[in-house]
Amino acid sequence: MSILSLFLLLVIGVLTGVFGGLLGIGGGAIMLPVMRFGFDFSPAMAVGTTLTAVIFTAAAGAYQHWRLGNVDWKSVRYIALAGIIGVIAGSILFYYISNYNDIIDLIVGLAFFPIALGMAYEGIFRKRKPEYPGYTMQGSFAVKAGIGTGVGFFTGMIGIGGGYILVPAFIYILKSPVCIAIGSSMASFVWFAIIGSGIKIAQGFCDIPAAIALGLGVAGGAIFGARLVSRFKPATLKLIFGVIFTYVSLKYILIYFGITI
Repeated sequence: MSILSLFLLLVIGVLTGVFGGLLGIGGGAIMLPVMRFGFDFSPAMAVGTTLTAVIFTAAAGAYQHWRLGNVDWKSVRYIALAGIIGVIAGSILFYYISNYNDIIDLIVGLAFFPIALGMAYEGIFRKRKPEYPGYTMQGSFAVKAGIGTGVGFFTGMIGIGGGYILVPAFIYILKSPVCIAIGSSMASFVWFAIIGSGIKIAQGFCDIPAAIALGLGVAGGAIFGARLVSRFKPATLKLIFGVIFTYVSLKYILIYFGITI
């Protein structure tokens, strides 16, 4: 990529990080369609590049929440280990379908559709996440390992899954306090991203300079976005992005059927 393209990715990364921080979903869900449609990456290359870029945001977020005491390390050990196994399995399957661009687009589109519906629902009904007391997540070892394995497999397949899958799972299934859910999701997902990225790079599905530029921008933008949350109405933003993500998911899905929107 040219220097200009890398600089553009850095700027887009900052904007992506800001919006991700405002919406509380992380940057991966925004980066993936940007790489796929904005920079015309192949589906497989977009997944691998996004997953590598996410390492920066997950690591920065995990460090910040560790310092704030927002990580349930006992639970993270189970979830991260099980998640790594899931990532490896998902990455192996991904390799075998990597040449089927339309299938990857369809999988990503189907994955994005629940994101769109969830954001729109929270935006319309002003739904707030429940707040549980304490500093740890409930649930058995088996449940935590199951969540880790499932999300890890999903990450190996489409390159994302931390902010918009782990956090709700921790809150609604493990009855976790919101701050602990966010911090523990980042501390868990950073391992998913590192292992998954390493596999994607070995498989040849990552533009490393692009991932670094994008990742650095998103990491910086996410910090700024988190500070702006109090100045915006999250419900309004989620409704707007819910509509945008609905379009994005349909764009992915319809490609499978040869329809471009």
